[in-house]
Amino acid sequence: MNSIYWDRRSVLAGAISGVGTLLSTSARAAAPFTSRRITVNVTGNGKDVLLIPGLASGPGIWNQAVAAVPGYRWHRIQVRGFAGLPADANANGAVVQPVADEIARYAAAAGLSRPAIVGHSMGGTLAMMLGIRGLGARIMVVDMLPAGAAMVGGTASGLGFLADQVGGYLTGTVAGRRYLAQMVAQAPGARGSDPDVIANALRDLANIDLAPQLPRMNVPLEVVYATGADRDQAAAITARFRSAYAGKAGALLVPVGPSGHMVMGDQPARFNAELAKFLKGF
Repeated sequence: MNSIYWDRRSVLAGAISGVGTLLSTSARAAAPFTSRRITVNVTGNGKDVLLIPGLASGPGIWNQAVAAVPGYRWHRIQVRGFAGLPADANANGAVVQPVADEIARYAAAAGLSRPAIVGHSMGGTLAMMLGIRGLGARIMVVDMLPAGAAMVGGTASGLGFLADQVGGYLTGTVAGRRYLAQMVAQAPGARGSDPDVIANALRDLANIDLAPQLPRMNVPLEVVYATGADRDQAAAITARFRSAYAGKAGALLVPVGPSGHMVMGDQPARFNAELAKFLKGF
């Protein structure tokens, strides 16, 4: 009789312990990711894809692509200080590296196992930084060079000091802040962005050159870049991108034109088709 009693009590204790463990695990799994540098919106079902917008942009730049390419779980990143979000921890100091670290922390917290990563402009820089760290299964960069300064024909060593001076002007003077506010008002999706965060991010980008680190990226890399209608200009842009990405063996470079910097908005059908192909083998 006693052994039956003890067996039942052991079973009951084990059941209670098991339920407690399940509840504890569920609570941990359900805990929302919080960050003072980024927010993340998750939609869809399937393999995981991180979408990172560019300078001053919000996650809305990906809406057409998400609707056109179903079958994936999309993690749309928004950087605090851009597109209406309060700056919080991005209000002062460096932006790009800390944001890359936070995206990596999010991927770990969410249990993402080597997701695909797609980034536009500054988001492309962040995607490359994560790819070099081995955090993605494949990387797509949209209209961005490994060196941010190269987008305006310069180099990190040549424009880094100038970027520091320009950043000080844009954030430290009335005229500079007014000019930056006008730029933000005219840029698609940038309304509500914090001028200080933009200036600090620009300073970061001007000092970053990922080209020497590209050989360390051991996953597929695709670069979709914008070209204009002028054939000579398109040829010059293509030459610049090929040279910049020469260090990454097997990199696939795909020109899309005529298009401005916002390729997914200017040429949505072509971009969405390219994104679908990029993800197909993932």
